[in-house]
Amino acid sequence: MGIPHFLVIPYPTQGHLNPSMQFAHAVVKHGCNVTFLSTEFNHQRAMMKAASSDQENLLGSKIKLVSLPDGLDPEDERRDLQNLVFSIKKTMPLSLPKLIDEINALDGNSKITCIVVTVNMGWALEIGSRLGIKGALLWPASATTLTLCDSIDSFIDDGVIDSENGLPIKTQKIQLSPSMPLMAPKDLPWCSLGRVYFEHLVQEIQTCRLAQWWLCNTVHELEPVAFSTSPRLSPIGGPMLANSDYNPTSFWEEDRTCLHWLDQQQPKSVIYVSFGSLSVLEPNQFTELALALDLLDMPFLWVVKPANEQHNAYPHAFKETNKGKIVGWVPQKKVLKHPAIACFISHCGWNSTMEGLSGGVPFLCWPFRNDQFVNKFFICEIWKVGLGLDKQENGVISKDEINKKVELVLGSEDMKARSLKCKEIVIENMEKEGRQYTRNLNNFINWTKE
Repeated sequence: MGIPHFLVIPYPTQGHLNPSMQFAHAVVKHGCNVTFLSTEFNHQRAMMKAASSDQENLLGSKIKLVSLPDGLDPEDERRDLQNLVFSIKKTMPLSLPKLIDEINALDGNSKITCIVVTVNMGWALEIGSRLGIKGALLWPASATTLTLCDSIDSFIDDGVIDSENGLPIKTQKIQLSPSMPLMAPKDLPWCSLGRVYFEHLVQEIQTCRLAQWWLCNTVHELEPVAFSTSPRLSPIGGPMLANSDYNPTSFWEEDRTCLHWLDQQQPKSVIYVSFGSLSVLEPNQFTELALALDLLDMPFLWVVKPANEQHNAYPHAFKETNKGKIVGWVPQKKVLKHPAIACFISHCGWNSTMEGLSGGVPFLCWPFRNDQFVNKFFICEIWKVGLGLDKQENGVISKDEINKKVELVLGSEDMKARSLKCKEIVIENMEKEGRQYTRNLNNFINWTKE
């Protein structure tokens, strides 16, 4: 067979798009072709952003961008997970076979040889199977989260969770392995998403078993239990992280003035705050965070997306111009590698977690939903490179709690040392071509040629 041609189909949120594009660049470096399928809504956003920036690295490469409608109107709310998932499942499968035929017709010597999907897009594996096209799952979260999702039937059989909604039946903590600390079952990745999504997830994992490869954006040393539990998982986090600087799939223009601002700050002096692309703070919580940053009397870099600014107002007592910088979006990997960063207040999304680890930065964990609670568990209990933030009875994290935990993190030399150790692990896997992660990627690419 000739040059492998991958059709990459990510679920259309930033947390899936980023690793999918990193994967695309990684396989292109190995001589492969990639067609990257976005929704029309996201494709238009990306093209508008590209009009004011250099996109030669993408468009001049072997990565071709295509799109299909997601079934929603432009004004519909796409942060609603359930709404978007089911609209896509209803709409996109009808158009994908025709798109595949059109792509294959463009070059008879470069037909699609493998469909690569992220979770929620498993329907494409079914179409590929019917068309005789190989399939792979690219898991955008931790390998542990995939192992947990793959173990739903066992959790039901063992009486840990309810078969209808996935919620814990007992409050007794569970242990993923004898070598690991106990974990609260309420932190299982589906518990915050509702019954309807849980039913979808059960079906989705079953569909994803059509994929002959389950590729994970992680490194073995960070999650050895997951890989010993599920031998079918293949870590390729090293090659993917090495391709994460360039991100044409970002929905927002990165404010690179923050890098110059960071250059003016003292080493290990800046608190970096970002909650990813989907999370929106309630007004009272937004106020508490703003006041906490003001009271810390330290420089801070705070990512506040337009949705948060439209939803909230800064308190009158907030004086960010004296010592802080507020931006809409940043080149996060570069920020977290900057020597001025002292601490990362994070929602604990997996991309942010991996980037924080690769920067050697300790965390303050503020999870909102799904796998973020699992990632917090690893940050605080397994790797011990961060602390959690405790809510009051009203559900708000107070400014005093934020201040206290920042001081504890910054005062812990052991935590800083563990953070640097995790950085060494991640960086080694990015730089050493002969390691397992590059071999896994090579083996996967060779499989598509068979």
